[in-house]
Amino acid sequence: MQVRLFPDVGQEAALRDTLTLCNEAANLVSAEAYRTRVYGKQSLQRLTYGRLKGMGLSAQPAIHVARKVAGTYTALKSSILAGNLGKPGSKRRRKAEAKPIAFRRDAAQPFDDRCLSWQIADRTVSIWAVGGRLNRVRFACSEQQYSTLVTHRKGESDLVHRDGKWYLYATCDIPDAQVKQPDGFLGVDLGIANIATTNDGTRHSGKGLNRVRHRNQRLRAKLQRIGTKSAKRLLKARRRKEARFATDTNHRIAKQIVAEAERTGRGIALENLTGIRDRVRLRRPQRVTLHSWAFHQLGQFIAYKAKRTGVALVHVNPAYTSQGCCACGHIAKANRLNQSTFRCTSCGFAEHADVNAARNIATRGAADWAAVSLPNAA
Repeated sequence: MQVRLFPDVGQEAALRDTLTLCNEAANLVSAEAYRTRVYGKQSLQRLTYGRLKGMGLSAQPAIHVARKVAGTYTALKSSILAGNLGKPGSKRRRKAEAKPIAFRRDAAQPFDDRCLSWQIADRTVSIWAVGGRLNRVRFACSEQQYSTLVTHRKGESDLVHRDGKWYLYATCDIPDAQVKQPDGFLGVDLGIANIATTNDGTRHSGKGLNRVRHRNQRLRAKLQRIGTKSAKRLLKARRRKEARFATDTNHRIAKQIVAEAERTGRGIALENLTGIRDRVRLRRPQRVTLHSWAFHQLGQFIAYKAKRTGVALVHVNPAYTSQGCCACGHIAKANRLNQSTFRCTSCGFAEHADVNAARNIATRGAADWAAVSLPNAA
């Protein structure tokens, strides 16, 4: 749960000094971990605890700094094993493995309930800082967020400084709702021209959204060609702006899809898009569009919103969903006349190509759900 902090001038200076010190300490721990090849939480804590205390950190912040570094190296190892940084010997992978992980001066810092306490009724927090504990730092949130904090807040909170603003990311442990037996499935086809299309015929995209995406691509390419220091600074700002736009759009699309499935008592069938960027072959303009949208994030948003509402969710094999006829099952490349038109060469069935694919996904979702929930039905 993200809440906005409103520190006064003195509190803001103390928070900035705190993040700076914590991340200087994290860089020290990271360098020591890289040098000694010690990456475990407890081992790294024992190795560096004395030096962290000597830098001015209290006991709990020192422990959290060591754990933050250990967690970062664990994430790097997992990313390498998953192939996200390329094959062994690739330039990107060698660059990641050639030096210790570095932390920005304002990188996020976790705090537990010993270092940070919430006075939710007063909408203030008390937080450990370098010069002494800061009391009554104001925060703001919506009524829904307030209710979630009161009911479900549990565990650590991360202090984040982003774009000149201060935030706390509070961990909330919300139990999943009991999954309801679905009465059919809402198939969702993810694509380039239309980000998401359901088998009901709803297409979540539109000309306005695509205009924004294409404009961002043109501006990005223009700044990359210029290549000056100021252009790179603008590119960095645009990257954050585009990320916020994509996140907001994905949230709205996911909310609409889950709400429709819940309203009609259906489950949701999604394509399993693991490895799509490695296996899909597209023309250059389409590659840019594919790689510039967070389809995985959209899938994650649909998944967690479905869990909170008890909507069943299945991931299906996407093979041939775009070439197969949802009416007769005939599969052929010739069925797909162009991006938007599907006409079966066997039975003559015609439909929007994305809607046809979504119907195939819905059918596979129902079959996969039956195979898992009723394995002995046959």
